[in-house]
Formats: sequence, C-alpha cells, structure tokens
Amino acid sequence: MALAININDLLNKQKIESNRIEFKKGWNPASIYHSVCAFANDFDDLGGGYIVVGVDTDEKTGVAVRPVEGIPTEKIDGFLQEMVGYNNKISPYYMPRTSVEEVDGKSLLVIWCPAGINRPYSVPENVTAKSMTKEYFYVRSGTSSIIAKGEVLDELRELASRVPFDERGNPDIRLEDISTLLLREYLVKVGSKLASDINIKPLQEILEQMDLFVGPKENRMLRNVAAMMFCENPSKFFKRTQVEIVYFPEGRLKNPSNLYEGAVITGSVPQIIDRTLEYLKRMLVMQSIIKLNDDYRSKKFYTYPYQALEESVTNSLYHRDYQEWEPVVITVEPDGITIQNVGGPDRSISAADISRCDILVSRRYRNRRLGEYLKELDMTEGRSTGIPTIQNVLENNGSPRATVVTDEDRTFFRITIPCHETAGNIIADIAHKDGTLKASKRSTLKKTPKSGLKSGLKSGLKSGLKILEQIQNNPQSTLIELAKQTGYSRSWVAETMKRLQEQGVIKRVGSDRSGHWEIVG
Repeated sequence: MALAININDLLNKQKIESNRIEFKKGWNPASIYHSVCAFANDFDDLGGGYIVVGVDTDEKTGVAVRPVEGIPTEKIDGFLQEMVGYNNKISPYYMPRTSVEEVDGKSLLVIWCPAGINRPYSVPENVTAKSMTKEYFYVRSGTSSIIAKGEVLDELRELASRVPFDERGNPDIRLEDISTLLLREYLVKVGSKLASDINIKPLQEILEQMDLFVGPKENRMLRNVAAMMFCENPSKFFKRTQVEIVYFPEGRLKNPSNLYEGAVITGSVPQIIDRTLEYLKRMLVMQSIIKLNDDYRSKKFYTYPYQALEESVTNSLYHRDYQEWEPVVITVEPDGITIQNVGGPDRSISAADISRCDILVSRRYRNRRLGEYLKELDMTEGRSTGIPTIQNVLENNGSPRATVVTDEDRTFFRITIPCHETAGNIIADIAHKDGTLKASKRSTLKKTPKSGLKSGLKSGLKSGLKILEQIQNNPQSTLIELAKQTGYSRSWVAETMKRLQEQGVIKRVGSDRSGHWEIVG
C-alpha cells in the first residue's frame, strides 16, 4: 500500500511529531514489535506512529542520515511474510500497514501503526522466539518504547473504553458521501502517492489504505473523521458543523441589542477553516503605520495578527465536540474577537493553567485523527503549542494577551483575542465592506444623518461624512487624528480619503507635512 503522507516528511520529521517516528537501520523484529505494540496502544492519544526500516540516524540530532542505508530489495517479501506471523502474536490481534518506499535509490520498509481500537495490546518479549516468552504491554516514552508498569499499566487498561469520537465507526456515512475531489486535493497537498491512484482504484480501496474503515468484514463502517475531512456537508452527520460570525458595533455588554449577523461558513472542516480565515483576513486584519516624531523608524502593527486568528480558528474546529449541535461562534466587538466552541479542555489541564492562558498540555484528545490531518495540511502546529504561539504573536504586535474561559463542567472553550489598542473601532464600517452583513431585528443602529457639507457624495461614500465634518472643523487634521475623532481605523480613514479625493470631494493643499485639507465645492 502507499502511504497517506510523503516519505520525506517522515525522514525530515516534519508534520509528524518526532516521538511518533522511529528509525531502524536494519530488520530487527523483536525490537520493532515492541514499538508496533506501543504505537497501537497510543497511550498519549497521539495517533499511533511510523517505523522506518533501513534508516540510520545521527547520534546527536536523531535525524535520518542521508543518503539512507536502505534494505535489500530481494529480502522485503520475506520480511512482509514474517510480519503475518508476528501480527498474530499481538493480543488482541493487530495488523499494522506497510509500504515499500524508494529513497536515494534505496528501498525502505515503512510500518504504519495507527492507534488500535481494541487496546490495550500486548506482545511477546521476543516475537521471533520459537518457544513462548512472556508478554508485555508497551507504551511510548519520548522516542522509546518501554514496558508499561504500575499506574501507567492501570491507566492503559482503562483506555479500552476510550475511543476518540473522530475514530469511531459511523453506520450512516456512505461511500457516496465522500467527495473524491476533496480526497484527491488532500492527498496532493500532503504529497501522497495515493493521489495518483484515485482515478484507477476503487474509492473503498483508497479509504481502506488510509485506515478510514473500522469493523469486521461483514460490517465495515467509515470513521467519523472521513466525513469531517472529505464530505462537503459534514452537517449531515454532525449537526451545525459551521462557523457563525456576529458583530456588536458598540460591544456586547454595552448594547447587546445592537448587532449584525455576519457570515455562516460551511463545508468540510478544512474548507470551513480556510473560508473563515479568508473572511476574517479580508474584513478585520488591517495594517497601520505610525510615524513617530522622535524616531526615524515607522511603527507597524496589525489590528489582529493573522497567525493568532489562524491558531484560534483551527483549534476551535479541531477540539469541537461534534456530538453537540452547536456551531463555532465568532463574536466581533470593538475591543476584540471571541471564538467559542462546544467541548471544553480535558480535565487533565488544571484550572490554574487555563486561567494563566499559557501552555495547555492535554493527555487526551477528542479528535486526535482530525488533528493529524490538520497538521499534515500545515493548518495547526504540534500539540500544546497553539496558546503560546498566539501569545507570542500578540506580544510582537504590541497587543494585549489573549484570555481563555471555560466553565466548571468543561462544556465550552472560549478564547478572546484583543484588538490592537490604537486601531480604533474597526467594525464601525464593517457593513460597507461586506454585503452579507445584515442588521438583526433587534438592532438599534442609527444611520449616519445627511449633512450639507457635500450633498454630491457618490454612492458608497456617505459614511465619509464624519471625516468631512472633522476636516471642516480642523483642515490640518492628520490621519491619526481623524481615526481617533471618527472612531474608524487609520487604514479605513486613509482608504476613504483616497476615494474622496478621486471623486473630487476633497483636495490636499500644500505639502503632506505643513499643508491642509480643503472641501471642494
């Protein structure tokens, strides 16, 4: 079978955590099957792992030595036949996937070990021994496979009843629900050789190779993650799998009746993430440049750093509880954006860690396979890095820190990303940027009154009346002063004034530094 990811990503330890990859210089079944067992047990809910046979490693860095060592091609069939017998020695039965890959002109044997659904698994200490040897449960500890003992073994046994939701079989998902276009797009993006098989092999065979089926031969079911990733309408199976955006121009607490309902974004989970981020970037991510009087350098900042939004939106869809019929809701207020999803953080994360909103290290993941896919698409970073990344980019932007809130029962997770303090009220003119926005029936937002300053304003520029009023009061007003006086962002003021000049409504008299604005006519 072909791998669902690119072999070079494994060798370079990219997109897959290093503790999920093990390199073996040669064929050593006894040691290899300790790791097969450990990856199948998946004690930390990381999603299993990969064993690459035929690769030597650098002792200092642990990365693959190139060119690779390789294994004799003529021996590979024998190794695969041996594995049939060794798989039968795992209890309960477990069968890893295998793929022969050509790298640097040499052959490698890749053993993919997805997290097992019947864990815990045990395996003889030496699968090659002719006589019976003692069986042990193995787990991963860093980049090594060790015997599970004491409390670790007790907890491993408790995992028998814990199968992440996205890995469970769903009898309602049919093959016709899977979009071959979305599937092929994913395989192309991650560089999988399976992409070339889409048009020549049955869809079921491709999905089987990707370990997206579960259950006995007579009752094979697609896993939930198959619909999350490769169905154009996953809401058919997980109600309200969508993102809803709501605007409160005056703030939710100050005036909850004044609101605008923004976009409702649907599609597969990756599509929802991409479409939401594109929308937020277009609507809310604006750059401003301030020239300080005592410094020759300009100061640049964004209303919201894009990477902070990227991490927050992706995590909200990744960690969402897809059994609950609630959407991801993004609330936009003058001072910040709040992103909320149902399904709070695991109780292995302490309340103190949550209140600090720093590194949130979880032992259990609700949708571990979905997380794997999103990471392979470069949509999310490694586990437990999301919150630190958000805080770092906010700090570098000169923005306040993000805050996180959940409830005692951990039923929701809400993160608030503050707007840059000098950006002004950037949502005051949102309705003019997006025709999809509509006022709620409860909205009390008043329209800008007509003014005698310039009755000839063309359609779409009437919101510039506030700027004209300020210019009439103070023709020497700077962009920063106009932004503060009108409550709009500096970038919006600059764009509006450019349009007013193009339409002959205002003109600049004199130099940029010592001149003034003049209203024409």
